[in-house]
Amino acid sequence: MGTAAHHRTPLSRRRLLAAAAAASAAGAGALAQAAPAWALPGSAAHPAAAVRVPAGPQAAGEIRAEFLHAWNGYRAAAWGHDEVRPVSGTWNEFFAAGHPVGLSVIEALDTLYVMELDDDLTEAADWLEQNLDFDIDADFHVFEAIIRVVGGLLAGHLVTGRRSLLDLCVDFTDRLLPAFTKSPTGMPYTRANLRTGEVHGTTPPLAEIGTNILEFGMLSKLTGDGKYYEAAKRAYRAVLDRRSSLDLLGTRLDVETGRWTDPTDQGPNPPVDSFYEYLWGAWELFGDRDCLRWWRLLNGAMTEHLVEEWDGHVWYRQVDFATGETTGRRQSELASFWGGLVAKGGDRRLGERYHRSWESVLQRWPVLPEEIDYGTMTPTSRGNQFRPEYVNGAFDLYWLTKDDFYRRTAWQYFEGMKAHARVPGGYTILEDVTTSPMRQGDLFPAYAFAENFKYLYLMFARTRRFDGSDYVLSTEGKILRGLPRRL
Repeated sequence: MGTAAHHRTPLSRRRLLAAAAAASAAGAGALAQAAPAWALPGSAAHPAAAVRVPAGPQAAGEIRAEFLHAWNGYRAAAWGHDEVRPVSGTWNEFFAAGHPVGLSVIEALDTLYVMELDDDLTEAADWLEQNLDFDIDADFHVFEAIIRVVGGLLAGHLVTGRRSLLDLCVDFTDRLLPAFTKSPTGMPYTRANLRTGEVHGTTPPLAEIGTNILEFGMLSKLTGDGKYYEAAKRAYRAVLDRRSSLDLLGTRLDVETGRWTDPTDQGPNPPVDSFYEYLWGAWELFGDRDCLRWWRLLNGAMTEHLVEEWDGHVWYRQVDFATGETTGRRQSELASFWGGLVAKGGDRRLGERYHRSWESVLQRWPVLPEEIDYGTMTPTSRGNQFRPEYVNGAFDLYWLTKDDFYRRTAWQYFEGMKAHARVPGGYTILEDVTTSPMRQGDLFPAYAFAENFKYLYLMFARTRRFDGSDYVLSTEGKILRGLPRRL
């Protein structure tokens, strides 16, 4: 690190709590004083204060129009296929070549609902009823299948009331369950054949082990069959039983032997991020006190051993889960949702500071790079896969605080994507955000129909179709709570 090392200040949990208490007593805050004035939300000196945001209804209308630009591009070039390639006007199948499942249609269902695109929603649900058949002799990635297809069909059922979508969801989930039930530890294999039930892939990362309890729990609730929630809970217990003496977790486990194959604690970074997210989510959605206890245990350990301040900003380093020794200082854009989660989970001060760390990156690059080294503040992965995590964090913090700072930073994100990722056929990923102009790719990920535009729209829209005071969204942006009775 050379001379940059003197900028690093490890922030133990004790220090953070003490500083927060001092801040409350003093009315300003020791931590706030360590950062420049512009790092505080609402500060007139902050770059985000200069962002001009239209009035709420106008902003919502612009966001809805851009969603429709992407949606109509998909409908014109790739309807029924998993994803559109908007530059070439072709398509991509996400799970298995030659076996589309209409992934973009599934992902879009509850977004179409909250945006009041009811004709499109009817068309989408009709197509799924008439065309989906999961008797497919192909291996599906279990983690992606759960958060995308299971979650999407659940959300679709909740917004339409169609029993057929729930039946499809049950059929699909039952085809994935062997990944859990055939495992000697209960931690799922990474892939399952939808027709034969054959499973393989023995060393999943934590996110692939634990990111299922919201979807499985909701399915158990709707069907009255507890087998789904029980499978998810067993997988969580298997991991927690293998935590280190520091209450930290590694990255990957062998589901057959139960041994760690990667001892690095990645904190909020992939491929472990949503493992922690779903602990808090299971408490919010189902009142599961085991999951609340596990969230507090693991989040407290990460705050103590991973959080550090660097040049006035808060980040999460990577450490050896057994010793706590630093192994890296990379930060993935996929972790930028974490500020909202930590704030909801009880540490609003830390959550807001972590989000502002990412906001400082957005000031450098109007579209966030996939990954940075925060020690040098340089991109280590220069593309952007049309990621939603930053605006997800702003969404959660806005509904928690009602501070317009988070709407301004979200609008800044929206303008960056519109300026650089928009193409005549919709929107596309970017291969390099550091060039001018930014180098474009040719793919619109299906998850963007579920996430980016929905987060943005619901921060500005005046709609009776979403309750921002009491919601739970999946890691894929599916609304599992927060929907009113169908209108």
